[in-house]
Amino acid sequence: MTFDRSIAIYYEHREWFRPLFRELELRGADVQQIRADEQILDPTAALPHYGLFFNRMSPSAWERGQGGAVFHTLNTLAALESAGVPVWNGSQAYRLDISKALQVSLLERLGLGVPRTRIVYSPEQLPAAAAELTYPLIVKPNVGGNGAGIVRVDDADALDSELAAGSITAGPDGVLLLQEYHLPRDDSIVRVETLEGRFLYAIRMHLGRDSFSICPADVCSLVSGEPLQGEVRGDHAGNDARVESFQPSAKVITEVEQIARAGHLDIGGVEYLESERDGKRYYYDVNALSNFVADAEKVVGFNPTARLADSLVGQVMARAA
Repeated sequence: MTFDRSIAIYYEHREWFRPLFRELELRGADVQQIRADEQILDPTAALPHYGLFFNRMSPSAWERGQGGAVFHTLNTLAALESAGVPVWNGSQAYRLDISKALQVSLLERLGLGVPRTRIVYSPEQLPAAAAELTYPLIVKPNVGGNGAGIVRVDDADALDSELAAGSITAGPDGVLLLQEYHLPRDDSIVRVETLEGRFLYAIRMHLGRDSFSICPADVCSLVSGEPLQGEVRGDHAGNDARVESFQPSAKVITEVEQIARAGHLDIGGVEYLESERDGKRYYYDVNALSNFVADAEKVVGFNPTARLADSLVGQVMARAA
């Protein structure tokens, strides 16, 4: 069956996308909800031709026991693209999303600041890799997910202790990154969101010291302490991060838009910090799965999910015209 005006939303974590489903319903869109963790692909069958296939699969699904679905998604996207189905955040964007190693390579290629990094395929390689870097360091799984598996080590003895304790483990692909750790100035980072390769908004998130667990959709308060009442509650509901609207410099906006275009992100978020170590700006995370900040109208003054819904409907209508 052909759905020339339909919008397929391919996702795994339903709670994150209720606001989008509602906005599309308000616009009368023909929405096909497809659960990534239930998808069965027949490579010999004719594929449905959606008006637009929007990939919302989360790399952090491996934390919820759906690691296989992360990589199965790559096959699904490749099949759809080969069949000529229009895809938002397709295989190139998703491949970047599920590989922090590729993100580092992209940022280096663009000439942007990124922490010095070594990539290894087993924990046993970490001491040799650490000898080439300057402590403190962090170890992180290549496939990200809300700070899962990130371990800070301040010296070689600490690294040896973590290895002996078995506390350093890789994600579903077995790959680990070892990076020089830059404590964020004022314990805060900036996340910049883009839509169709252009700046949408930015927020500054104030974190607990050495906190690596960040999910803007789950942020629970403004910097004033006023709680946010957003309906989205994911894996880190109730975290103690505080958030405020932030206006990046024109240079940062240009750099983030450059990252979005080079990464083939139809929608995406980019995070950076200002280092207490050397005062420089470092980009360290590129997210094709953007969960907009909770209670966005209170934080940034408008509803970014409504903008996203308008873009999706506009893409489908333009192709159907």
